[in-house]
Amino acid sequence: MNKTVYKLEGLINKGLEYISQSSETEWVQKPSPNKWSKKEILGHLIDSGINNLQRFTEIQTANKPYKIRQYKQDDLVKVNDYQHAALKEIANFWEAINNRICCVIKLQTEETLNYKIEISDGEISDLRFLMTDYVDHLEHHLNQII
Repeated sequence: MNKTVYKLEGLINKGLEYISQSSETEWVQKPSPNKWSKKEILGHLIDSGINNLQRFTEIQTANKPYKIRQYKQDDLVKVNDYQHAALKEIANFWEAINNRICCVIKLQTEETLNYKIEISDGEISDLRFLMTDYVDHLEHHLNQII
């Protein structure tokens, strides 16, 4: 999982560098009324981080296979009103949650990485997949922002 940790650390640095060099104005512009602004995408990444950190830690003591609970991503972005939040606040939150996720990933062993998860309707995978998929998802959305 070292590769996943290095990738996540690199993405955090890349995101923070972009945030520090960009204006608030570009963060609130929406490509269309139905699309998220960059700020809302970052907020979605916070929500994803919160949900996945909970998954990564709960699986340690839960019955296996651990059942993934879905979350309503559009509703969370609206309820948290990321569009009107201060960019510095949500950038700090995004950085903090992902630094914590890095720490949790580093703590995993071969045994824990093989813990079984049920993604949906009986589809079984493992914690390794879930952690790698989280980082890939973050990369996808960070590329949308940048």
